[in-house]
Amino acid sequence: MDAAGPLGHALVDRLLRRGYTVHAATYASCGGDEREEEEEEAAAALLSHLSSCGGDVDAYRHRLKVFRADPFDYHAIADAVRGCAGVFCMFNTPDDQAQCDESTVETEVRAAHNVLEACAQTDAMERVVFTSSVTAVVWSGAGAGTGTHGHEEAVADEKSWSDLAFCRKFKLWHALAKTLSEKTAWALAMDRGVDMVAINAGLLTGAQGLRLTAAHPYLKGAPDMYDGGVLVTVDVDFLADAHVAAYESPTAYGRYLCFNNAVCRPEDAVKLAQMFSPAAPHARSPPPPSDELKVIPQRIQNKKLNKLMLEFASGVYGELD
Repeated sequence: MDAAGPLGHALVDRLLRRGYTVHAATYASCGGDEREEEEEEAAAALLSHLSSCGGDVDAYRHRLKVFRADPFDYHAIADAVRGCAGVFCMFNTPDDQAQCDESTVETEVRAAHNVLEACAQTDAMERVVFTSSVTAVVWSGAGAGTGTHGHEEAVADEKSWSDLAFCRKFKLWHALAKTLSEKTAWALAMDRGVDMVAINAGLLTGAQGLRLTAAHPYLKGAPDMYDGGVLVTVDVDFLADAHVAAYESPTAYGRYLCFNNAVCRPEDAVKLAQMFSPAAPHARSPPPPSDELKVIPQRIQNKKLNKLMLEFASGVYGELD
């Protein structure tokens, strides 16, 4: 959960291909009869995506059950995870800044609490893979990319956490929501004895039908992230594979920074900008040179994830699709 977004679709596809029975939970906005209609629509959307990916939809139907859950409804979440051996917990980010505010923070923290509590009460639960964000890592009290101690040469890694007061001060709601919800999940996992792994993902790209705009909450403060050498993106297929590896690898532990593209050169920044409006004239012609952008040293590393993916690929877990 939430299985309605691009990452959810990609994960459901991979899990079904690997033989799992999948409970695909999506967040409900209605109740009663309308909620049942939403379940049918969500199931149809998932099956349509699986069909477009070349999956055997008829073979999948008996192994796919769609649930509609409310992040504030513990019992609905508990129903969705009952009997499951693993949970992939993610919250789809709104597409624009106007939809991401303090209420988003409250929603994600409450949802994280309810999901982890439900997992703790599920006897069959083996591991929770919690999808967090790089924005929960890179914002220190001195800005982006300055490390946990404020030194310019510091490199952000799995030990780094975004500063809550800094995020509140500059209204970095996406970063605040991801940091607080992940901290909430870790606190409950440790208290309840839940085996949890966190994936701190870069800005999601590469998904079919993904609506990416410059107003995406992840990108608030993007110039500072660029200057700090911590502006990174991740392809949806790579991110889904990382989730599968984190779930199936017995050696997986703690947090993993997940990205496969670091935006550190002016041409990288231009390519990223062109994703926001691919139909615009500048996307069809070479952009003019920018005097404001310079090559920035990369100050974020994902060696831990690369090691996990290499071990997974060379292990006995089966090939990733």
